[in-house]
Amino acid sequence: MDRRSDDRSVSSVAVDDVAGGRLAVEHLLASGRRHIAFVGGPTAVRQVADRLRGARQAAEKSGAALELVETSSLTVLEGRRAGELLASRPAAERPDAIFAANDLVAVGLLQALVMNRSLRVPKDIALIGYDDIDFASTAVVPLSSIRQPSRLIGETAVRILLEEAEDPDREPQDVVFQPELVQRASSAGRG
Repeated sequence: MDRRSDDRSVSSVAVDDVAGGRLAVEHLLASGRRHIAFVGGPTAVRQVADRLRGARQAAEKSGAALELVETSSLTVLEGRRAGELLASRPAAERPDAIFAANDLVAVGLLQALVMNRSLRVPKDIALIGYDDIDFASTAVVPLSSIRQPSRLIGETAVRILLEEAEDPDREPQDVVFQPELVQRASSAGRG
């Protein structure tokens, strides 16, 4: 569950994370951003790698710059650390948008950028996360995010599990859901 298996003899229920990465960066580009940082990691985690791949596809298609800022884990503290590094750069070397691999990293980034007080989200740096956790809508700057249909993923996984328990010879299923953009204040355009 929550990732596709390379083993086609096993059922899986997941979200198209490549499409989610494209969706996030396309949104940032549509808001007028051109120097985007992808923050998250480790990139050995399949979901992170897929989101990065989608982000790169969108950036390459538009000719925008995409920088990787890899973190050692997908936590608020790692997001804060990355945010402090990005905020300390001279303005000309700083991204104008950040796509965080998940909302926990995005919350840490937001904390670092807001505490810096010299940067404003979204005016100076737009920010979007991934997962649309409950806290995203109530952050100090409400966080845009890519939403996964969590309930539907869980219900589908349980349904498949029960079907396979009833009929162990049943063909494995590979179910992939599409993510959706939830736009909030953190990624508003500059205009």
